[in-house]
Order: sequence, then C-alpha cells, then structure tokens
Amino acid sequence: MDYLDPINSVGMPELTDSGVALEFLITAKTGVRNLSIALTETATPSLRKLIKAQLDITIDLYEEISELMKEKEWLKAYDLDEQKLLDIKSAENAINLAGLDLFPGDTNRKGLFPSPPEK
Repeated sequence: MDYLDPINSVGMPELTDSGVALEFLITAKTGVRNLSIALTETATPSLRKLIKAQLDITIDLYEEISELMKEKEWLKAYDLDEQKLLDIKSAENAINLAGLDLFPGDTNRKGLFPSPPEK
C-alpha cells in the first residue's frame, strides 16, 4: 500500500480520533488506579484529602471519556461480541498502517488529485 494514495486516507480522521480517545481512556484508568494506591498509602490527612479530590476528578474524567466513546460507537462496554469485532478491526487497521510504504521509489502522484480546469 502507498500512503500517498488518497484512497488510503478514507476514514483516517475517525480512526485517529478513536485511537486518541482510547489512549486517553487508558491513561485516565491508570490514573484512577495509581491515585487509589496512593490514597491507601498516605498517612497525612491533608494529603489524603487532596488525593481523594484528585481521584474523584479522575473518575469523572474517565466516565466522560467512556460515555463519549460509547456515543460515537468506539466502545461497546456492554456487548463483548461487538467489542471484539471493534478490536479486531482496530488491529487490522494497525497492521495495514504498518504495511504502508513510507518511502516509495515513485513519488509522482500526477493524476491522483483533482486539477484545476485549464483555460
């Protein structure tokens, strides 16, 4: 596959958006886990209060991201069969992207893009 061919960019914005959202969701989930651990290991009441507030904010953020992803149908949290199909599609897209020839020998794209009318 050739990454310069316009046909390979079809659907790319949504793939990118869903990938960024998934990475953000995973990061928020990691934040919830790390803050939970920190909360159980903190001895100072003022620090515990601060970590608890941050934990509540991070849980709310995780919920917002997951709701957005469900709304956009990028996450099927309650339908494992559908989620599995989404995951397989995502893996196939990653494999296809990895197979792109990033340094093709022929970079002439004449005729692939619309040209202005000649006068």
